[in-house]
Amino acid sequence: MSEHRERIDGVGGQGRSAGDVARRLGVAVTTLRTWHQRYGLGPSEHVAHRHRRYTPDDVARLEVMCRLTTEGVPAHEAARIALAGLPGEPAAARLAPEPDSSARGLAVAAVRLDMPAMLSIIAAAVRGRGVVYAWDHLLCPVLVEVARRQQPDGHMIEVEHLLSRCILEVLWTVPRPFGASAARTLLACAAEEQHTLPLEALAAALAEQGCGSRMLGARVPPLALADAIRRTGPAAVFIWSQFAATGDPAQLSPVLAARPRPALIAAAGPGWSDPLPDGVSRPADLTDALRLALPITAPRPR
Repeated sequence: MSEHRERIDGVGGQGRSAGDVARRLGVAVTTLRTWHQRYGLGPSEHVAHRHRRYTPDDVARLEVMCRLTTEGVPAHEAARIALAGLPGEPAAARLAPEPDSSARGLAVAAVRLDMPAMLSIIAAAVRGRGVVYAWDHLLCPVLVEVARRQQPDGHMIEVEHLLSRCILEVLWTVPRPFGASAARTLLACAAEEQHTLPLEALAAALAEQGCGSRMLGARVPPLALADAIRRTGPAAVFIWSQFAATGDPAQLSPVLAARPRPALIAAAGPGWSDPLPDGVSRPADLTDALRLALPITAPRPR
């Protein structure tokens, strides 16, 4: 996450090219173009007969976008926050999306490493409002705040690790459907990708709807994922990439070639580069992932 915190300013009053900004933020140029086209997070400096350049304010907004999407905030919501910042306001001062009233208590408990309090607050939100609400309005905002407070020397990493563990423990308490036919969704991280928490949230959200899933976890090689598809015959497959370094679309080719081919193959997360292969969906957030998955994975009435 530290690579997204460095403030990038223009040199000599001149803006920066898309390639320069992409390298410094650790994202693909195609990702910057997608954010420009979909959300208006593009370069604003214009010089006649030249490509537009990114100003320091443009880059500050992109820093917010990178930081929030890294922590699992839906891309459209992260863009809204990035664009809503007042001119001159530091990027780090912008708030997370519409936090639940218990978010402050969870943040305080996290900083104190108060595991019982964290578990209690997270469990109350998940059981009272559901996984999707808890993820969007409590867990993501607090994860973003914890990441904002982290220092270059690693201080506060312990807070993020324990908070993530508490989130996992509560998500794992959501009852899962039993039986081989119930696990019709396969969840896996892209090759070399280690961020599993968003997939755990999806697994729990599916379980709330009576849909089971198989979680392969972090760093799943493409051929291993294709083999798992052949052996289990899932209706839906979600592959998560958090960073551009793990989001090469070429690794989706073995998945697309696997038989029986799943009805839904989804590249989830902010790391994937465009263009994706034909036949691959790209959910925008947890709600969108459920919208894609439920029609083909929900239990059939008897």
